[in-house]
Amino acid sequence: MASSGEKIIGIDLGTTNSVVSIMEGGEAKVIPNLEGNRITPSVVAFTDKGETLVGEPAKRQAVTNPKNTVYSVKRFMGRRHNEVQSEEKIVPYKIIGGPEEYVKIEAGNKTYTPPEISASILRKLKEAAESYLGHKVNKAVVTVPAYFNDAQRQATKDAGQIAGLEVSRIINEPTAAALAYGLEKKNDEKIVVFDFGGGTFDVSVLEVGDEVIETLSTNGDGHLGGDDFDEELINHIADGFKKEQGIDLRNDAMALQRLREAAEKAKKELSSSQTTDINLPFITADSSGAKHLQMAITRAEFERLIDPLVERCRKPVEQAMKDAGLSPSDIDEVVLVGGSTRVPKVQEFVKKIFGKEPHKGVNPDEVVSIGAAIQGGIISGDVQDVVLLDVTPLSLGIETEGGVMTKLVERNTTIPVTKDQTFSTAADNQTAVTVRVFQGERQMANDNRLLGQFNLEDLPPAPRGVPQIKVVFDIDVNGILNVSAKDVATGKETSV
Repeated sequence: MASSGEKIIGIDLGTTNSVVSIMEGGEAKVIPNLEGNRITPSVVAFTDKGETLVGEPAKRQAVTNPKNTVYSVKRFMGRRHNEVQSEEKIVPYKIIGGPEEYVKIEAGNKTYTPPEISASILRKLKEAAESYLGHKVNKAVVTVPAYFNDAQRQATKDAGQIAGLEVSRIINEPTAAALAYGLEKKNDEKIVVFDFGGGTFDVSVLEVGDEVIETLSTNGDGHLGGDDFDEELINHIADGFKKEQGIDLRNDAMALQRLREAAEKAKKELSSSQTTDINLPFITADSSGAKHLQMAITRAEFERLIDPLVERCRKPVEQAMKDAGLSPSDIDEVVLVGGSTRVPKVQEFVKKIFGKEPHKGVNPDEVVSIGAAIQGGIISGDVQDVVLLDVTPLSLGIETEGGVMTKLVERNTTIPVTKDQTFSTAADNQTAVTVRVFQGERQMANDNRLLGQFNLEDLPPAPRGVPQIKVVFDIDVNGILNVSAKDVATGKETSV
């Protein structure tokens, strides 16, 4: 395939940080942002002067403007209000919407959807790429956690559109990392990508060869990330201060933001030191005067706090290995991705499970974006002879008689894929059927996530079991689902 000439940028739209890369002269390069940094904080702030700040400038003013500074928005992408109870508790900005409604964010006296906030980050990266290349950029490959569901993928695509980018492809973060890792590999290897970021945890098992990178299985936890490590530290420090001074810093938005930044810094320092000091003068005041926070935290204390969180990675890892039909001894390399894999406790956990030192040859912050740029190169024809085979992370099906989930596509099916199945009516002379589409592994449909529903109407009256209704599931290369239902007798069709 010849090169189409149009450059496609690769974007890792992360919970904490985002990165943009491009294929140039046969290799993928990270593009620095307009401040000159390779990594852009995924933070958007609205000032009282009506300005919108993105990245480093937004992060810098968070302490003085906590309620209008939006970070970790990725945790809210494509999610309904009743799905984000744990996330909502740890952000200072306001989340609004009914339990079944997709969440909205209130900041700067306005209401925004998560894709609108994400679009501001994408726009900043797009501008950085345009400045670097000296011409307009219209297309991007954007990465998502492998365990993102259909709604979360669609929300990511929407964010690109709002930012003025055509999202040429959505690819899974572990797959992108494997692409960056495996491009130069000549021998076949079975690898595990252990991707632990700010807001999500993914594990994928892949086969990496000379010309094919194939995902064998994937699993994860969309409610687990480095943010949760920070939260454990914040609560530990706040509880200590409350015990000593009788004041709960969590009730003061500004103090809490200072505490959050100190906790993040302490977490990073404890990756290389055995102890760290938290020192926050004038953190609060009461009638007796100003209060200062001073506390030492050891790595052992931190590890005790996060142990239950790290342990939550075990089940997804075991399930992914089981689904791939492999044991730890079959794995040639474990590739660490995401900033949270810098935590020694996490590295130790990986080493224990797989019985080997994890591979340290990739930059955990940049590798996903580099893989996305390579995928952009594959699409535009700049990179040849590489085939990428990805999978759908969760089973997809419809609700059938008795509220049962009938799966049409099993998890870890290679995509793109089209599957169909013929169903019938449950009652005599039924003239309409409702097709309810679910994603998940549970036996009963209502225990899974409802993606959408639609009606097929005007069926000719007939005894139960006679009409033939063909349901077709089509999953595209982005992992996004389209469903249609057709009455075989009349040819009448509807879709969602």
